[in-house]
Amino acid sequence: MRAWKFELIFLYHIRDVNFCMSTRTLALDDDLYRYMVDVSVRETPIQRRLREETAKLEMARMQIAPEQGQFMALLVSLMGARNTLEVGVFTGYSALCVAEALPHDGRIIACDVSEEWTSIARRYWKKAGVDGKIDLKLAPAAEYLASLIKNGKEGQFDFAFIDADKENYATYFDCCLELLRPGGLIAVDNTLWSGRVIDSADQSNDTKAVRAFNEALRNDSRVRLSLVPIGDGLTLALKLGVGR
Repeated sequence: MRAWKFELIFLYHIRDVNFCMSTRTLALDDDLYRYMVDVSVRETPIQRRLREETAKLEMARMQIAPEQGQFMALLVSLMGARNTLEVGVFTGYSALCVAEALPHDGRIIACDVSEEWTSIARRYWKKAGVDGKIDLKLAPAAEYLASLIKNGKEGQFDFAFIDADKENYATYFDCCLELLRPGGLIAVDNTLWSGRVIDSADQSNDTKAVRAFNEALRNDSRVRLSLVPIGDGLTLALKLGVGR
């Protein structure tokens, strides 16, 4: 075989191999998603029952996916986190996942304004034996976070999860960043917003707020950034600076 023919066949082979390799995030259809969950998610019976009860609520779409809860628990474990923040609790699944990954002396300060939804959370936290790790604050999060800063709590937290009203995302983020130590991590939910961020016809306040938040964070020199396409989009922001 002539050399140029061999080279051409080889190049075609390399092209085909590259085509089959992952050069971008893989889209998951229902079957592939189910496979991913089946082979990787280690949901506890209490976590599963909480998700099932939440699924019956009118606002069930606010529930995070089990693989996201497990992913955040892994991050918390990797960091050796002890002191964490949560902005937006809903029925408590994310706090449950994080609390179970924290050491015995770990703590979550969790902010929400709904007594109805967080009453469900409290029941399941107690069943799981992690209620002693979670300090629930029924108060507007922006005000409570500001009070922590005012009381000298800057730099004392390892991890924060933000999953609340979108118009205040920027405020929550700035407060959490101030409260985190250098090397601390903020996880922000819904940053792909079910694809509405790229729908020019969607000019709702929430959608515009998520777009503005994403654009501002892209050039934020205070953090190292990654938007992970898990759940509805999870932005991870690592606070830069000298770690302790």
